[in-house]
Amino acid sequence: MLYQIVERHYPKFLETLGASGRSLPGHVQREFEDYLKCGRLEHGFLRVRCEACHAEKLVAFSCKRRGFCPSCGARRMVESAALLVDRVLPEVPMRQWVLSVPFALRYLFAREPAAMGAALAVVYRTLAAFQRRKTGYRRGEAHCDAVTLIQRFGSALNLNVHFHMLMPDGVYLGAGARPEFVRAAAPTALELQGLVEQIGRRLGRQLERRGILVRDADSVYLELEPQSQGDALAGLQGHSITYRVAVGRRQGQKAFTLQTLGARGEGHGGERLAQANGFSLHAGVAAEAEERGKLERLCRYISRPAVATQRLSLTAQGEIRYALKTPYRDGTTHVVFEPADFILRLAALVPSPRVNLTRFHGVFAPHHRLRAGISARRSERTDGGAGSGTSRSSALGWAQRLKRVFSIDVERCDRCGGGVRIIACIEDAAVIEKILRHLGLDGGSSAGAMARAPPAQAGLVD
Repeated sequence: MLYQIVERHYPKFLETLGASGRSLPGHVQREFEDYLKCGRLEHGFLRVRCEACHAEKLVAFSCKRRGFCPSCGARRMVESAALLVDRVLPEVPMRQWVLSVPFALRYLFAREPAAMGAALAVVYRTLAAFQRRKTGYRRGEAHCDAVTLIQRFGSALNLNVHFHMLMPDGVYLGAGARPEFVRAAAPTALELQGLVEQIGRRLGRQLERRGILVRDADSVYLELEPQSQGDALAGLQGHSITYRVAVGRRQGQKAFTLQTLGARGEGHGGERLAQANGFSLHAGVAAEAEERGKLERLCRYISRPAVATQRLSLTAQGEIRYALKTPYRDGTTHVVFEPADFILRLAALVPSPRVNLTRFHGVFAPHHRLRAGISARRSERTDGGAGSGTSRSSALGWAQRLKRVFSIDVERCDRCGGGVRIIACIEDAAVIEKILRHLGLDGGSSAGAMARAPPAQAGLVD
């Protein structure tokens, strides 16, 4: 359904935007164009043949984009989680720290990746200092580490730049080959409240020093460089962050929602959550050293794709209805978009090019002298030890990713169980057309629908 919505409404929206003298940035347009080619056999494919029974499959190319493609996002989710659990995160107790920021900072981080990176460094230093204090050690005595996955979306497809930080529940002592791990007690509610207030103050001081945050006698505001008049992205990002309609007859109004009665007396209960001045810090999810399966599920959750297609549907009036992952406390269960506004919501979720959304801190940072003695290396040991020369990219290849996420072994034939191998990469348009016509797959959209089916439904070709 997501593909059909984009295919039907994106070209019309682009024409309307061009008629008003505005346009989307090039990297956002490429995101949509490549998504419309993702999984389509008419844009190229691999021929895969069974070595035993000679049955063949055609495997369409993927767009490999980071914005809103559900299939590429799912593969990236599985690969990221496997990399972190198998090769980075050590077998010690881990805790997830989630920091949400006020609307103004969400807009700043979406526009200025450098400011986001500097702010994230402040957050890490604050949490690392807290961990050292909990264990009773000073900065030069104890080492900390963390991995941050920057998430850009909220449950209602709103632009919400926030940080998910995976951090060991303790510190490391020593500088030898095997540093000693010292566990810290879980944070209390009072400590979390102090941390979120401290983070807010430190971020404010940093932004003031950079000249981004300006305070006067009456107000506090962000001083940003003006955007190009023809660039529509800045405006739609602001509307997406504040849950407002960006285009159409209801422009500027709150997005239409469906609600039910909210749960009475519902609160956060025993959750470790603190809020102050628009900041929110949550630290209620943790995994013990032996709970590697739980840790991998957590990694998948925080690196999941932005759009969940199973929560997407159409109303009788042709509008797009999107179900929230969890109902809001006011009873909101769905958000309803007009097609043009839905396209803009997707555009706002596209990250800027060359912005890394996974950051490594402390001992996990590249080339840190203690990283080899702390990070997990189970994949390298399986492949022949740390000195075997196994590259990181080979830890989880294309076939292994499909097997891990879909429980499908694409390296084995569905008919006879024999091994399969790639025999050709078809990219020439004339050859593609000839092969698809021979197989009866040149029927336009029907060919695309067949190519985009889940791997379990992909048929074999004789």
